[in-house]
Amino acid sequence: METRAPASVLVVDDEPQVVWMLQFSLEAEGYRTFAARDGRAALDEVRARHPNLVLLDIMMPIMDGWSVLEEMRALPPEERPRVVVVSARSSLRDRAKAVELGADAFVPKPFDVDDLLGVVHELAEAS
Repeated sequence: METRAPASVLVVDDEPQVVWMLQFSLEAEGYRTFAARDGRAALDEVRARHPNLVLLDIMMPIMDGWSVLEEMRALPPEERPRVVVVSARSSLRDRAKAVELGADAFVPKPFDVDDLLGVVHELAEAS
């Protein structure tokens, strides 16, 4: 029986409490996690660690989530992680823009951790 390495998740948010809570919850479910506090650091982590999934906030310093999504579109498809946008910007226009830029799912803030984990599990299984 083949043993697969646990899926890796990059948590990108400028709020330390959100990062801590998401990493704690994901690690309790068996995921390996990494964190970035701004968009530029997120792109560096994607290139260095090749996570399976990114939880991406939109409103961040240095580089926002929209710019991160745009830059990740330039990555070869096999290097592009699945992306869940997790943001307080949750209008229909924001949701449509996220999908247009390549996000796989959108979870509005404030979020229920169990609901977010359900989305993560679905995308991890589909990978």
